[in-house]
Amino acid sequence: MDHMNSAVDIIPTSSSGISSTPDIGARYEIPVPQDFTSFETLKDRIRHHYELCSDYYYSFWGEHIHHGYFLEPTDSKETAQTRLIDLLLERSNLPIGSNVLDVGCGVGGTTRYLAKNHGCRVTGLTISGRQVELAKTLTTREAGGSAPQDYASDLYCLGDGGARFIELDAEKMGAYFSTTPNNATFDCVWISEAMSHLPDKKLFFRNASKLLNPGGKLVVADWFKAEGLTSAQIEADIKPIEGQPHPLRYPHVG
Repeated sequence: MDHMNSAVDIIPTSSSGISSTPDIGARYEIPVPQDFTSFETLKDRIRHHYELCSDYYYSFWGEHIHHGYFLEPTDSKETAQTRLIDLLLERSNLPIGSNVLDVGCGVGGTTRYLAKNHGCRVTGLTISGRQVELAKTLTTREAGGSAPQDYASDLYCLGDGGARFIELDAEKMGAYFSTTPNNATFDCVWISEAMSHLPDKKLFFRNASKLLNPGGKLVVADWFKAEGLTSAQIEADIKPIEGQPHPLRYPHVG
């Protein structure tokens, strides 16, 4: 089944910087689903969604705002979430100490995990300023309350690695990291359950290729529509997720 995850009101926070509101969702009306009229409108909606909901997501997802790889009925979501990261590390054979770009980093769970447990120097990017705030708060806590140790790059030291966070539209990463003073290339571009938010997926792959060092790795985890689905399966499971066809999304329709 294809699946899609889906922020500027600031959610009340405790002294730690993390939301202390028990039920943030109760403060907002559930909007009626609307089709988008342009890619920029779509991205604005995605950004606004995460500005509003990231505290709430953190309250029940934890630091990893992605699904997990469950092997046992007794597995906790935290165990399954980190197991998914370990599975991607195993499948990709990513060398320890790699320079990684974590695209759609959320509140930085994977960014911190790769830095602390795999010795990577990781740049996490997200379209949401609120997620950057939460990521830095959580990373400061993980680093024992220390501010970034490398002020030039805003890098937090974690274990043998480091983590930093940037508010950036992922579709602009090719230009951003090719422009002074932000010039950078990476040993790995990592994207977990975020590609569904990117309107121009071909642009993402072009940018990833542009930013990868020779022999670099592209690590992708996401939901994909299975081949050979029946009409009943498409009607029941796929159409509610994809919504109604729109000429911008499907130029051959209409």
